[in-house]
Amino acid sequence: MLRIHFTTEDLEYVRIARRPDPLWEIVCSLCRLQNKEGLVAFGPWRRSVAGRLKAEGPGRRTARFLTGLVPYGPYFPDFLTPSVDGGTGDLRKGIERVLTTPRSRLRTELELLVRAGGRPPAGAELARGDTAALRVLGGALSTYDELFVAPFRERVDAAVASDVAWRSRELSAGGTRALLETFRPMVRWSPPVLEMAYPAERDLYLGGRGLLLVPSYFCWRMPVTLVDDALLPMLVYPVDKPVVPGGPSTRCSLAKLLGPTRAALLYEIAVQGCASTSELAVAVGSSLPNTSQQLAILREAGLASCRREGRRVLHIPSPLGRQLLDAAGG
Repeated sequence: MLRIHFTTEDLEYVRIARRPDPLWEIVCSLCRLQNKEGLVAFGPWRRSVAGRLKAEGPGRRTARFLTGLVPYGPYFPDFLTPSVDGGTGDLRKGIERVLTTPRSRLRTELELLVRAGGRPPAGAELARGDTAALRVLGGALSTYDELFVAPFRERVDAAVASDVAWRSRELSAGGTRALLETFRPMVRWSPPVLEMAYPAERDLYLGGRGLLLVPSYFCWRMPVTLVDDALLPMLVYPVDKPVVPGGPSTRCSLAKLLGPTRAALLYEIAVQGCASTSELAVAVGSSLPNTSQQLAILREAGLASCRREGRRVLHIPSPLGRQLLDAAGG
């Protein structure tokens, strides 16, 4: 169980990163490669990268190198995911921060990894900050992102954008309490403590530093945070992974989308990021019953998804819906 303890100052300084953190996506996806969890959510991604893991080449070598640093288990070094206030979407800058980690911290965290059962490649060289070893690490992170994450970037960005739009809406409407309530049932807000399942018993006291919430596509089932309490407090959490539909039923539903009302609704959902049925009805000038019917068709086609918040149903675009709009010049 992880318990995050808030003060009044912390509640005033809760932020949401606007984009996925590329280093956290690398680390979380490495964990997904080492188990079969999330068969539906991650199946398409695993199938798309399977060839790079089987054939001898840069993909296989890079994945093998990095899984030594990020074994599937309760611990991996914090220096691989340097905390940045507000988050960062720039992989190059993130890698630069990794490579400038102080030697004392490299040594401490790699020793913790070994004690946890990890087998870091070139561990001794990395621990003493050897320039060549660090250069290899930086190259591995860059290559892994290019081969394993970048091909899925559009889907990752779309899922994160929808999540951020929804949670930002709740934050603006109901404040921090409403935002923290959006994480149920994965997380329970029991003021002044945020509680969630975790591999170890742990209490994190924010002490006025606030909390950065970082949405992640490859994070799965439960949030994760840094091990070192002295670092900038952050909570990396999983976003919804829309399932990409296929087959005859999908083609049939897509054919129905040629109508002007459905096209307008899809456009409004994408523009607003997160909108209720009544808001969409007003935006496209349609009756509420007709809007509901047309939205159901969009969901059947996999072009939109929804979530219920009390009596309201909020609609968000799916990656497939965004692709269709992009292809049509929307």
